[in-house]
Amino acid sequence: MTIIFYDVLSDTPGKAWSANTWKVRLALNIKGIPYRTEWVEFKDVQEHCKKLGIPPTSTNADGTPFYTLPAIHDPSTGAYLSESIVIVEYLEETYPNTTPLLPNNTHALQVAMIQVFRGYLTPHFWMFSVPAAYHVVTPASKEYFRQTREQWFGKTLEDLLPKGDRAVEEWGKFKDGLGKVDNWYSKNGGKGPFILGEIVSWADIFIAGYFCWMKVIWGEDSREWRDVMSWHGGRWQTLMESLDKFMTIH
Repeated sequence: MTIIFYDVLSDTPGKAWSANTWKVRLALNIKGIPYRTEWVEFKDVQEHCKKLGIPPTSTNADGTPFYTLPAIHDPSTGAYLSESIVIVEYLEETYPNTTPLLPNNTHALQVAMIQVFRGYLTPHFWMFSVPAAYHVVTPASKEYFRQTREQWFGKTLEDLLPKGDRAVEEWGKFKDGLGKVDNWYSKNGGKGPFILGEIVSWADIFIAGYFCWMKVIWGEDSREWRDVMSWHGGRWQTLMESLDKFMTIH
């Protein structure tokens, strides 16, 4: 049966923009598991998840449940799942005859790598990406996006975006963070575009999800996107080109 994949609606119908949902979309495409997308208005994610019984992914500062996408419903088992790694672990177990994304007992190592990768993004990447993401959110969800993100960061989206010399400095720190990740990839012996060489894995998908986001929020012709794709000997452009055939939206 076809899995139902819940993704966040953007200002361009049928165009996926969320880094987190891109991770699971890529996983489904690589594994070749049939699915169809149901689009959810960004401001309605909590209501949607509660209605279907999709579990929260964390808690708010006040202790109340916090709901996010991606999420899936698998009619063949009745499962409703959220959180990208939970979904991937489920897909690995439930569909063992598909392309493995946690191969050769690398599960723990990939999870550890991803945690460190997240640290390299903070806070330099967010100050550039979150204000840009505001412009791809649907008009119906712009107020919600602004309110929640400004509460998280303690400043307006306009003030969050660095300017002048500070922008140059923070952009350089973002590049340096990705440079550390580039060093990981360089240790695969040059045998392929992925962290495991020629074998794509969850860690590659996780990282590529953020590049998918950058491509949408900044645009392919933007200075930011061209800059990032030129870094580290074109490492990230090569990664994206290697995954391009799996970026179909169903």
